[in-house]
Amino acid sequence: MPVHKVRPDISVLTDSLEVPGIGHIPVNAFVLLADQPVVVDTGLGLPDRNFLERVAAVLDPADVRWIWLTHPDRDHTGGIFDLLEAAPEARVVTTFIAAGIMSCEHPLPLDRAYLLNPGQSLDVGDRTLSGFRPPLFDNPATVGFFDNLSGTCFSSDCFGAPLPTVELAQAEDAREVGAEDLRSAQLLWATVDSPWVQNVDVEKYHDSFQPLRDRKPDLILSTHLPPAAGITGAMLDTLGAAAGSPPFVGPDQEALQQLLSTFEPSAGGR
Repeated sequence: MPVHKVRPDISVLTDSLEVPGIGHIPVNAFVLLADQPVVVDTGLGLPDRNFLERVAAVLDPADVRWIWLTHPDRDHTGGIFDLLEAAPEARVVTTFIAAGIMSCEHPLPLDRAYLLNPGQSLDVGDRTLSGFRPPLFDNPATVGFFDNLSGTCFSSDCFGAPLPTVELAQAEDAREVGAEDLRSAQLLWATVDSPWVQNVDVEKYHDSFQPLRDRKPDLILSTHLPPAAGITGAMLDTLGAAAGSPPFVGPDQEALQQLLSTFEPSAGGR
């Protein structure tokens, strides 16, 4: 999986996952070369992914000081415990709720945790990272942030889009996707990842965009979208249109049986 440098101090560790009927979902993590280096999320936990090797393409994992966990879903925590072992001075920026969720499977060592809520900030030496709740999310523990030095927004799942090919999912720039195709994909993602958007109070929902309007980030880095530079306004318009959208309805058992019936039987199978 490629590593893209989008700023001299920001690298994207790209990956993707194919979801039949949806498309190829980008799954990004990030390295922020602050005075106290930060890794943002830790990718998929699949057997053929070595997250430490990918971090090592940017810096020595032992130099990592912070792991900002935007939320504790499996596509964000795949390499977190390997990285904690390799980076003995690193602490995990997370929330009380996220630490509780993780305790149900593999508890996060609380002496390595740093609890931070939306509206609070973290000083990493040469810059401040300001936490905020993105307008769209699929987990109540979600906290994205603004990098006050570079002006970049790290948005977690918000602004995501399933894309038709691996190449687009791992592209260096979201503008490689046509504007209308990107809009359609982001609206689909909104209904898949945040089905509650069907029931929102439209005015309150649009008010939740205010941190992004105030900051006006030129670069948005989403876990589930290639780096998006210079199109923040258009993407906010797209998210605004998601209010009231009916939720995505996936295949049911009958559709699964029809799909399975098209597969060739395995050798020796019945």
